[in-house]
Amino acid sequence: MSASGGTKAIVAALAANLAIAVAKFVAFLFSGSSSMLAESVHSLADSGNQGLLLLGGKKAKREATPQHPFGYGRERYIYAFLVSIVLFSVGGMFAIYEGYEKIKHPHEIEAWYWPVGVLVFAIIAESFSFRTAIVESNQTRGNLSWKDFIRRAKAPELPVVLLEDLGALVGLILALVGVSLAIATGDGIWDGIGTLCIGVLLIIIAIVLAAETKSLLLGEAAGTDDVEKIQAALVDGDTVTRVIHMRTLHLGPEELLVAAKIAVRHDETATEVAHAINAAEDRIRAAVPIARVIYLEPDIYSETAAAAGENPATTPGGPSAH
Repeated sequence: MSASGGTKAIVAALAANLAIAVAKFVAFLFSGSSSMLAESVHSLADSGNQGLLLLGGKKAKREATPQHPFGYGRERYIYAFLVSIVLFSVGGMFAIYEGYEKIKHPHEIEAWYWPVGVLVFAIIAESFSFRTAIVESNQTRGNLSWKDFIRRAKAPELPVVLLEDLGALVGLILALVGVSLAIATGDGIWDGIGTLCIGVLLIIIAIVLAAETKSLLLGEAAGTDDVEKIQAALVDGDTVTRVIHMRTLHLGPEELLVAAKIAVRHDETATEVAHAINAAEDRIRAAVPIARVIYLEPDIYSETAAAAGENPATTPGGPSAH
């Protein structure tokens, strides 16, 4: 699955959230609805989150330096992780606090048409933003389910925008239900309950995002399809007879490190082995273009070492094989 930053989806979400945040805050000023205040802070936090994603994408493009020889590709993971923290603290915790206060001290909603009108407008705007994120994601999702796409995507931006937009839509519906019940019953406590539900929803989404981006920060291997392509590309059946062991690591969404110990014939000369390694690197890059950093170590395959198992310390050709 190719990695894509989904810049179009980020910009669409940013534009929608900025417009919605202003509209929600105006509705809060006229109506006093806590759901509107929580939703305006939610939209403002989402706008900041999209700004962080764009900033992370820009910083990730910097050239490698002697101090950071593998480049800055993981900046995108760092900023995606910051998004989950902002969503949790600014969005979720604020909404829970505001909902608790409104339940504790309820008051009737004034000028009800403001919050209802803004919520309807916001649902329409968020729907367009969500649709853009879905279209962008479908270009890289392939046959994966949405759950697997969010879990396996190496580019964090699209999963983040998808979950944010989904949370925003559900949150808007919760706010509309809370405001409508408060208007219908004349009891402002329903507005507070709606706000509390929004806070819980945002915290759940933030936890999911934090867990997924944490895995990317720790370092994830290439996907199964890419691993199989690399293994197939390594073996030429002539000089390179098999892969003894291999490790892959994403240095960023669009940059993959490949390190492998390969078996070569014992009677090959150093020149022949060097040519075989260069050819293997070319085949890998042709099969998996994001494999930009490749380290190959030639060795003589040992049946005795092969029986030791797949532990890197006892892998055929590893330290115990000599």
